[in-house]
Amino acid sequence: MTLPSDTSALGREGRYAGLRARVFSPTALQKLLAFASLLLMLIFFSFASPSFMQMDNMLGILQATAVNGVLAIACTFVIITGGIDLSVGTLMTFTAVICGVFLSSWHLPMWTGVVAAIGTGAICGTVSGTLTAKMKIPPFIATLGMMMLLKGLSLVVSADKPIYFTDTENFYRISQDSLIGYIVPSLPIPNAVLILFFLAVVSSITLNRTALGRYTFALGSNEEAVRLSGVNVDRWKIAIYGLSGAICGIAGLLIASRLNSAQPALGQGYELEAIAAVVIGGTSLSGGSGTMLGTIIGAFIMSVLTNGLRIMSVAQEWQIVVTGLIIILAVYADILRRRKS
Repeated sequence: MTLPSDTSALGREGRYAGLRARVFSPTALQKLLAFASLLLMLIFFSFASPSFMQMDNMLGILQATAVNGVLAIACTFVIITGGIDLSVGTLMTFTAVICGVFLSSWHLPMWTGVVAAIGTGAICGTVSGTLTAKMKIPPFIATLGMMMLLKGLSLVVSADKPIYFTDTENFYRISQDSLIGYIVPSLPIPNAVLILFFLAVVSSITLNRTALGRYTFALGSNEEAVRLSGVNVDRWKIAIYGLSGAICGIAGLLIASRLNSAQPALGQGYELEAIAAVVIGGTSLSGGSGTMLGTIIGAFIMSVLTNGLRIMSVAQEWQIVVTGLIIILAVYADILRRRKS
């Protein structure tokens, strides 16, 4: 008669053990540490500069995080597979330039520019995935080459001059307008931030509830085992890179709308902040683990750090030094986390 109670106790203990494993896992602890770091940075910069917590500055941080966060989401998919994409920054710029050509040069409807930007991003991402999956070029080299290629194409297509959206009515509203502000005037949160969070939710569902997400984690955990199980690894890898490229197209729309122009020389360097945000958020560079929540926290950390240093009048060169140190520490933390796992 004691067997059911013992079994019940064992079941409860098993559930508690599973809960403890999830709560105190290296990835969960990394997210908690990242969130605590974000809170400490907000407190520090608030005391260091009275203007840091002003509404205009907070809106500026949100706008910057929207672009970097979308790029970081794109990087998250690729990094979970065990790959890397160095072209996300210049791809963002190239999609913005393509959008500018459709809207300002060819005077087509705004929806065509949106579709062109996202479609161009998906095509370029698919090409990078094909280079990696079919031609077996290492992701670092393939995306490095794509980064330089897209940088040159942006200058060629735009004739090395910015493309302004002055003739396109309401294009700026994509990023700068505030739907929440119409409802709650005291909270003029830009639409770009809403797009960021909506994309993060959709991407999280994709990672955790779809076949694409399951294969994304599987490829990063053990690609050869997935291949031996009969899965078309190349097809899924190309699809993941294509999805990442489409998300970069959304980032291109956001930054073009924010600046109300497509700046062909912009973009290089964004990939480093995006990758840093992904790693800070707990995604392993070796692949197989990661969350969109952690990536968003990491993106806010990078934006708050950059904004805080700027508002404290720290020289630009020292801001770059600090960013480099953050990237090194994030990678080292990832190494320690993998050893502990």
